[in-house]
Amino acid sequence: MDELRRYGRVFLTFARNSLVRDMTFRMNFVLQCVSSLGWTAMNVGFYLIIFEHTGSIGEGTGWDRDRFFLFIATTWFINSLVQTFFMPNAQEFSEMIRTGGLDFALLKPIDTQFLISFYKVDWSQLSNFFAGGLIAIVSLWNLAHREVDPMVPSALSVVLYLVFLVCGVLIMYSVMIMLSATSVWLGRNQSLYNFWFYITNFSRYPMEIYDRGYLGKPLFGLFTFVVPILLVVNVPARILAAPLVARQGGANLYVVWAAVTTVIGLFASRWLFRKSLLSYRSASS
Repeated sequence: MDELRRYGRVFLTFARNSLVRDMTFRMNFVLQCVSSLGWTAMNVGFYLIIFEHTGSIGEGTGWDRDRFFLFIATTWFINSLVQTFFMPNAQEFSEMIRTGGLDFALLKPIDTQFLISFYKVDWSQLSNFFAGGLIAIVSLWNLAHREVDPMVPSALSVVLYLVFLVCGVLIMYSVMIMLSATSVWLGRNQSLYNFWFYITNFSRYPMEIYDRGYLGKPLFGLFTFVVPILLVVNVPARILAAPLVARQGGANLYVVWAAVTTVIGLFASRWLFRKSLLSYRSASS
């Protein structure tokens, strides 16, 4: 417990220092928030236009407008947390290797992975988290006050939603750490952000749209069971929104696999990160 409290105090110090740094350049912070919210508003407008032409995303899936916006809100919850706490550090890891800054991190009396993961916090990215919260509240209100098939989530579904929201963040973190660890062997992994953008694009839509056709089924299998990006948003969103597909048989398989994948991902990323440090050679050597 003393060790956990110590790491908690260190994290709070990192978070406070990052906030002070952001507030030093307040206009830049405000512009970043506005930019993120503008991107969110454009996405909302885009999906509203889509639902002018269709009743659901995927025929027979049950992902109607309000349920799909709960899905989108879940996407923003997870992505904003990852981009706030992990993305700035993952992007800087390859630069630390190239310049020798990792030498100083290794000398610190604290776990290196913890230091690399939480050293910087990009507070401006939390603007999308609050935007997602507003959209989720509106969607839940609309679902609860429908004349036909009203839906009010149970207390259990809300708790499970929060649990698997955390699991989604941890899966994303594991993938990011493994991508960052490759920088030790590659020297400079500038493709990290591009690859991250590509895989998060796959996670932004219900998994049912991939589970058909000659091209869709291989993508469905790859991003569900090998690189389980589709589970990140789909599992918590299915639990809370309860679309038609979530009420059918087999839905529990994805819930169990998401929990197992979270544990496997954390252990695998930890192993790969420590393995990469064994191969690290100081920039001065």
